[in-house]
Amino acid sequence: MTTQYENLATLDLWTDFFKVTPHELPERQMRARRMSGFIRGTAEPVAEAASLEPSNAVTPAVDTAVDAGTEELPVGKKAAPRVIREWVPAQWGFVPNASKSLSDARLRSIKLQEARNETVSTTQAFRDAWLAGQRCIIPMQAFYEDDMRSGKKAIPTRIARVDGQPMGVAGVWNSWKDPETGQELMSYALLTINANSHALMRRYGHEGSEKRMPAILGEGTYDAWLTARQDKAREFMRAYPANWMLANPVENKQDKKPKGWLD
Repeated sequence: MTTQYENLATLDLWTDFFKVTPHELPERQMRARRMSGFIRGTAEPVAEAASLEPSNAVTPAVDTAVDAGTEELPVGKKAAPRVIREWVPAQWGFVPNASKSLSDARLRSIKLQEARNETVSTTQAFRDAWLAGQRCIIPMQAFYEDDMRSGKKAIPTRIARVDGQPMGVAGVWNSWKDPETGQELMSYALLTINANSHALMRRYGHEGSEKRMPAILGEGTYDAWLTARQDKAREFMRAYPANWMLANPVENKQDKKPKGWLD
């Protein structure tokens, strides 16, 4: 189970890799109920070439960035829809619609950091958000799993891409309003897939339990994942190749630095 992950170190990485810019740099080490955020997207059909104009609309609560620019087209021709990506500040730990109060929301969210790909559409906590198409991307530099193979104590392990590039993990988000104050709370959960046969991720977790891993998206599929039809969404959640991943044990659970790791 992934209960901690590492955010991108600089704002440039968000801008260059994910085409969004947070208002401020989120906390580096993420745990349950800490504030970071997610990326969501809206498909915006482009009008006929004669009336094409750049969109400057910005949603006040989020930062907005358009993916690739629009190519010039002959007058009368229609371009493919473009996707506007938004960075949304939110807490990690999903708050379901059924939460009755802020204290109830906090108790529920600490247990809802992850959603299972196979049951996200039927589990009570996540069902409404999934059916509403509230899918997102969670940027991360690395995530952490416990290596239990020693049989003595868990060895926390940092798992990242071999090339050092960030990862975009599939997620589901929700907006919940406190019935007492009306205050809105944005939250999200990582989506996970079965990893029993994954060459790397099957090593982690308790002996005899099902192995799980975050659903790491291919870079070329980000916009498609955010805007896909409901019946196509699960096709994007596939096992990330083991040979593209690097696992390093860390010194301790406080600093989460791999042995020999240099900042």
